Amino acid sequence: MGAFVYLATVILSLYVLISLAPASSLNALSSVFPASPLRYHPIVIWHGLGDSAYSEGMQEVKAVLEDTHPGIFVHLVHLADNAAADQKAGIFGEVNDQVEKACEQLASIPELKDGFDAVGFSQGGQFLRAYVQRCNKPAVRNLVTFGSQHQGIADLPACRPADFLCKLAESALRFGVYSDYAQHNVVSAQYFRNPLDIKSFNEYLSKNAFIADINNERRINKQYIERLQSLDNFVMLLFSEDTTVSPKESSWFSTYPDPNTTSSAGLISTLDAPKPILPVPLRKSPIYKEDRLGLAKMDKRGALVFEVCEGPHMSIDRECTDKVFGRYIGIAPPSSFGRFVLRPLRDFAYTLRYYTLGV
Repeated sequence: MGAFVYLATVILSLYVLISLAPASSLNALSSVFPASPLRYHPIVIWHGLGDSAYSEGMQEVKAVLEDTHPGIFVHLVHLADNAAADQKAGIFGEVNDQVEKACEQLASIPELKDGFDAVGFSQGGQFLRAYVQRCNKPAVRNLVTFGSQHQGIADLPACRPADFLCKLAESALRFGVYSDYAQHNVVSAQYFRNPLDIKSFNEYLSKNAFIADINNERRINKQYIERLQSLDNFVMLLFSEDTTVSPKESSWFSTYPDPNTTSSAGLISTLDAPKPILPVPLRKSPIYKEDRLGLAKMDKRGALVFEVCEGPHMSIDRECTDKVFGRYIGIAPPSSFGRFVLRPLRDFAYTLRYYTLGV
């Protein structure tokens, strides 16, 4: 085994040295290879709940990326032609239709024809994952999600005092989160998933219109697996003090135990106070152990990246962005050398390390 560990370490070190070499160390090659202007892979961003592609904040994100990466193409996914309608679409609408619209929108943009890197803010993260799994033409290279709800939410987020649209959606959910109306009109209902309530969870499995499908919970869609595995990297960022996403570990594909397969079905009342039920880490969960989405295979080749951003939901600071930008986003387009040498080298090294060390 020692020889295998040594080989894995050498290969992984070689991959890191080549792929992360600073630009200054590569300047010496300019006399050998003809100079070419610095180019960046395009970026597509999908905003979160209550926001819009036209908001001041999203436009600022776009402007900063364009200023710091001259010549980069940045596209903000939008579902309407104005801020008010786009914001409303993030609260009221049918997610499956919205993902299909995004597929058509991105396929129509010439600048994206050779692929792009994708950034999803909050619910925009699972929507972009659905894009990858359902169409992925043009293809995503790296998928980065900030505080997204990959295993849904077990509780509805609180509305801000003046957020009329949010309160309207909350009122609609009082008639039932799995009613036909909610599952085709209230966006957050379409990724509501509460394993702590066995009745609610069984309703979820039979009636949920979106997240149960893209997580392959009812049936295995092999195309979903193949397309997700085509990613170079799937980077998931969790916010340490997130109280908006419940559980916050959903950002890392973790959730509460399945009540149909564990002894902790619901929070059963006893004379003693029940022990709190904690989210099951991804690597111990059925979706990973059964590899229903191919996440285990991606993990073994080093394609799953888990990062923590300090603070509450979507409080993105410089330390948080440094985990992503310049590493997975805002970098050069894929080259033949990267596609046919670097990625296979990395995949082989990580897989070898997994089977020798179990990590």
